[in-house]
Amino acid sequence: MEAMPEDWERAVAVVAHPDDLEYGMAAAVARWTGQGKQVAYVLATKGEAGIEGMPPGQTAPLRQEEERRSAAVAGVSVVEFLDHPDGLVEYGVPLRRDLAAAIRRHRPDVVITMNFDLTWGEEGPVNHADHRAVGLAAIDASRDAANSWLFPDAGEAWHGIKAVYVSGVLEPTHFVDVTGTIEAGIASLREHKVYLDGLGRDFDPDEFLRNMAGYVGLAAGCEYAVGLRRYPAG
Repeated sequence: MEAMPEDWERAVAVVAHPDDLEYGMAAAVARWTGQGKQVAYVLATKGEAGIEGMPPGQTAPLRQEEERRSAAVAGVSVVEFLDHPDGLVEYGVPLRRDLAAAIRRHRPDVVITMNFDLTWGEEGPVNHADHRAVGLAAIDASRDAANSWLFPDAGEAWHGIKAVYVSGVLEPTHFVDVTGTIEAGIASLREHKVYLDGLGRDFDPDEFLRNMAGYVGLAAGCEYAVGLRRYPAG
C-alpha cells in the first residue's frame, strides 16, 4: 500500500446509511478536517429500516440526529440525506443522478465511498445490497458529474475529481495513517448509541475499531490505519 495523497482540499463521502462512515473512515475524516480540508457527507438513506422493533417513522429522525452528531465529532458540518428507501436502494439512473447532483453541488477533489463487492472479504458475510448499489453508483456518478450532457438539470458539470477511494475492501491500494485520530473515530461511532443498542448484542466500538485499524496499520507501517482502494478519475 501507498500513503493516500493529501494534495486536495475538498472531499465528498458517499454511503448508504447513517453509521457506515463510522466503521473506520471517520478517523481518516477527522485527520483531514484537522488539516483544514472540507469534507461533506452524502447519505442515500435515513437508515429508517435499520433497527428491529423500532418503526421507520421513529427511527429515521433518531438516526439522522446521531449521524449529524457523529459527523461533528469528525469535524464535518455538512450532512445530506437523499431519501432513498433504506434496505431497498436500487442501482440505476435515478441514484446516479442524485449522486452526480451532489457531486456537482460540492465540487470535490476526491470522492470517498465504501465496499460494493458481494461479500466482505473472500469468506466474509454478504455485503448489504444498499452498500453495493451506492458504492457502484458513486463510482459511476463521479464520471457522470463531469459529463455536461448527462443530467443537465442537476447542476453544472464538475471536472475536478482526481480519484475515487473505496473503503472496506479486501486488497487496498492506499492507506491513511489514523494513529493521531483513532480516538475521534471511536467517539464518532459511539454517537450512534440508539443504533448500537438496537443491535441486541454487546459491541465495543473501541475494541472493534482499534483491532481493524491496527491490522491495517501493521501492513502500512504505523500503529493505526484505514485502507482504501483507489480508482483514478475516468
